[in-house]
Amino acid sequence: MPNVIVIGTQWGDEGKGKVVDALTHHVEAVVRFQGGNNAGHTLVVNGEKLVLHLLPSGALHPGCVCVIGNGVVVDPRILLEELGALVGRGRTLSTEELVISPHAHVIMPYHLALDRLREAALGEHRIGTTCRGIGPCYEDKVARRGITVAHLLDPDALTARLGAVLHWKNREIVEWYGGEAFDLDALRSSYLALGERLAPYVRDATAVLYRVQRRGGSILFEGAQGTFLDIDHGTYPHVTSSNTVAGAACAGSGVGPTSIQEVVGIAKAYTTRVGSGVFPSEIEGPLADTLQIRGAELGATTGRPRRCGWFDAALVRHAARLNGITRIALTKLDVLSGLEQIPICAGYEGIDDDDFPTSLSDAVPRYENIGGWSGDITACRTLDALPGPCRAYIDRIQELIGVPIELISVGPDREATIRAGDLFAPGG
Repeated sequence: MPNVIVIGTQWGDEGKGKVVDALTHHVEAVVRFQGGNNAGHTLVVNGEKLVLHLLPSGALHPGCVCVIGNGVVVDPRILLEELGALVGRGRTLSTEELVISPHAHVIMPYHLALDRLREAALGEHRIGTTCRGIGPCYEDKVARRGITVAHLLDPDALTARLGAVLHWKNREIVEWYGGEAFDLDALRSSYLALGERLAPYVRDATAVLYRVQRRGGSILFEGAQGTFLDIDHGTYPHVTSSNTVAGAACAGSGVGPTSIQEVVGIAKAYTTRVGSGVFPSEIEGPLADTLQIRGAELGATTGRPRRCGWFDAALVRHAARLNGITRIALTKLDVLSGLEQIPICAGYEGIDDDDFPTSLSDAVPRYENIGGWSGDITACRTLDALPGPCRAYIDRIQELIGVPIELISVGPDREATIRAGDLFAPGG
């Protein structure tokens, strides 16, 4: 199997965790390359659900090397909680199975405080962040005042870094927002202790990935969020604070672009979005509530209800271009069963299909109606087993986005999957 980037094509929550989990037994390593614990990747194995926020979705596979790359921002407390939760389920990651880049930046308590205070101050104009400190941490990284995992392993370095930034953080928190100041000695002590617990896993992630490739192993690069939450290419300003597109996989992991052979785009069979921001194909009313309930559309990290809408082919078509997507995995197809008609946004009024609007605020969907299907499709394991109208829906989506659909998820469990192409085939 080649080295593969798995990326979301919408606004996140497309089911990347399940797809990565399904592919992991073909690869030797899975890498998270951006984002932080603002992402929740849900895995369902034998009916049992697990949500991972920082650990790569290959964590359930013994022997798989799980890498947290330099492009990720790490909350050490959350990471240690996740490791503890795995132990509680009988799965312990060894120091050979988990690698943390020393260059990954650390989310500090003042980042979380600033995230909450800023959102509250914005009121109705708030961005809709998860308030996990992601944005403020990336700000410090770019401003060259951040704290990295390596600093947690060096008492003198951590003291120097905190001494350089904490005065300014406390001034903003206290004087601008009326929050409470943080104590340098307390932060230093608690984060050195966290660093000591993480230290066995910290080593040169780029070297680990290079050795995997040198011995002929394959790597899966697991993106967080979705294309239209990208800081450059998303629906700004209602975006995340990192690059979520496939191009970020190389910068966020230390692997060169010539090492990538495939980019798999994950698309939900309809569209959802958490938080604020434009959403051209959004549905309102009872039908939106029905999709939300059937699809269990609650944010895996925050528990916030997801806004629901019809499949937006224009959006996914643009994502395919931005990411260089070679294959599509279509998820949650089963949620649409029982609908008499299923609209697809084939494009936007007045916009050529080869173009994409500068802003989606004024985008008016151009819908096509596809006949629906009845019955439960969660037991289907081949394309031929699906109802005819369901096959027609898949075919039309594939035609509109111009990329082959190679995997179809018909239920939350790992086994509820139709593999239609050679990349996903057993032994492929």
